[in-house]
Amino acid sequence: MSRRLFLFRHGKSDWDAPFERDHDRPLSLRGERDAQNMGMLLALSGTRLPGLVICSTALRARATLDLALRAGDWAPDVRFSDALYQATVAQVLEFIRDLPDQHDRIMLVGHEPTWSGLVHALTGGRVRMPTAGMARLDLEADGWRDVEEGRGELVWLLQPAFFRRFRYGDRRR
Repeated sequence: MSRRLFLFRHGKSDWDAPFERDHDRPLSLRGERDAQNMGMLLALSGTRLPGLVICSTALRARATLDLALRAGDWAPDVRFSDALYQATVAQVLEFIRDLPDQHDRIMLVGHEPTWSGLVHALTGGRVRMPTAGMARLDLEADGWRDVEEGRGELVWLLQPAFFRRFRYGDRRR
């Protein structure tokens, strides 16, 4: 049995908005639109959606997930974890190995540079996860505890800039 891991980077944040801590930085308007587009694209893609989503507790990550879920009209089990905020690749790998085995498709919502580094560690491929970028990795593992570096495949990487001409709510094609 294999495991399917979705990585979703938070949308572009608003550096001009007032915030006291990095953890509380909000999304920009572009970040909001990209989050909505990515949620809708994933829902319309025909892929089996993740049954569990675990999100960083940072405001920009939580807002990205909320907008994506509403735009895509899907309702997985959602959890939040401080462990995904400012985590290293090694820390996230350990986090992955502790994921519940009853879910074979899980999405993690978090940050750079960790997400790009995680793709590299799991697949050997080098990517740069843009803001609101989403990747699907298929991992050769019977359970999450069996996930090993270099044993995964990057199936796709969706970059929001490619889809910006499509706007959430605009069904015209």
